[in-house]
Amino acid sequence: MNLPHEMTLIEITSPGGPEVLQPRQEPMPVAGPGEVLIRVHAAGVNRPDALQRAGTYPMKPGMSPFPGLEVAGVVVALGEGVNEYALGDKVCALTNGGGYAQYCAVPASQTLPVPDGLDWIQAAAIPETFFTVWANLFGIGGAHKDQRVLIHGGTSGIGTTALMLCREFGIEAFATAGSAEKCATIRELGAEPINYREQDFAQVIADKTAGEGVNVILDIMGGSYLNNNISALAMEGRLVMLGFLGGARAKDIDLLAILGKRAIVTGSLLRSRTREEKAAIAAQLREHVWPVLSAGRCLPMIDEVYAYTDAAKAHARMEGGDHIGKIVLRVD
Repeated sequence: MNLPHEMTLIEITSPGGPEVLQPRQEPMPVAGPGEVLIRVHAAGVNRPDALQRAGTYPMKPGMSPFPGLEVAGVVVALGEGVNEYALGDKVCALTNGGGYAQYCAVPASQTLPVPDGLDWIQAAAIPETFFTVWANLFGIGGAHKDQRVLIHGGTSGIGTTALMLCREFGIEAFATAGSAEKCATIRELGAEPINYREQDFAQVIADKTAGEGVNVILDIMGGSYLNNNISALAMEGRLVMLGFLGGARAKDIDLLAILGKRAIVTGSLLRSRTREEKAAIAAQLREHVWPVLSAGRCLPMIDEVYAYTDAAKAHARMEGGDHIGKIVLRVD
């Protein structure tokens, strides 16, 4: 394929607010060994992008310093050793940064075919959230049919994905949100909503489960929720932490409650996983989730779509907290 020598991408000009996201010209990336070069048609916007932009969550050495963790587009070049994809294939991928761009080089092992029937916007909203939910709720958390789970931030990209997969796989779900509108969305997704502004989620869980609690909690709040999360866990339950919007440190932890329940308190960051670990997650998604998506179920909820050159507006929307589902950038 005839490719240009330069492309437009979005850079972080300096750590700060959404306004620091600005377009710039850069040389074309090259597909290295084991990589595919993707002509990007859409890119997902995620909370880690905002943390990176603010300077609190830098990319690891060897990764792109530019934002963008998931893309959908067409394969336009193959790196050495890649034989599972061909030029022209429609794919979506979990990137190692650099997704807010016209072109992005991605490990082939983190790339998946676009599920049947999905458009570019939907496809770009899949990788980061589905990789994260699968690895944490079903992997580390071990959630399975007939269990109960609690999802904090139930209308975020992570939250809506988790709730749809719980419904698909026969798991009873509870989820927190901060408005009547968001609680209505949670109910539509088949889960029991808890308005954290009006209700004590641990008490609601106790009332709704006859004191038994939930088997797995997927948490984005961190320190401020820790004790209530432990209270809401069932015996041998698992608390899986993904973020710390409520603080990275916890005070007055009730260790006796952890011991008494034989609870497991853990967490993970997708960014710190190795290429091999991400490849394993991709393979599991292809086996267990891709048939569901191709059948038209559990499709990502799209909140707003912006031009990629308006990435600042997309970040402002996400940080405003009113969105439901995923925010996506269109790359034309």
